[in-house]
Amino acid sequence: MFTSQRTDSEHQPYAEMADAMVALAEQQSGFLGAESTRGSDGLGITVSYWQSEEDIRRWKAHSDHLIAQRIGAERWYAHYQVRVAKVERAYGIQHGSAG
Repeated sequence: MFTSQRTDSEHQPYAEMADAMVALAEQQSGFLGAESTRGSDGLGITVSYWQSEEDIRRWKAHSDHLIAQRIGAERWYAHYQVRVAKVERAYGIQHGSAG
């Protein structure tokens, strides 16, 4: 889980980098998916799902991801927090659209 507070820096390069990182993550062994949201106040949460903790370690150490992490810390984030957690179970409901 990646929780971050954006700075007021330019949004276009950030969005391009974020999209590139999602595309790159999708190509990595053990990647299961991701969900992301960001409020108008710049607070965002991204949850990525991985098969194993080793897959998470490899993703964190990927050379392109390391570059994105460095640029993010220098330019785009006022602060951020990373949490690694194990999902024991997940459930929910999804209503179909009327029409």
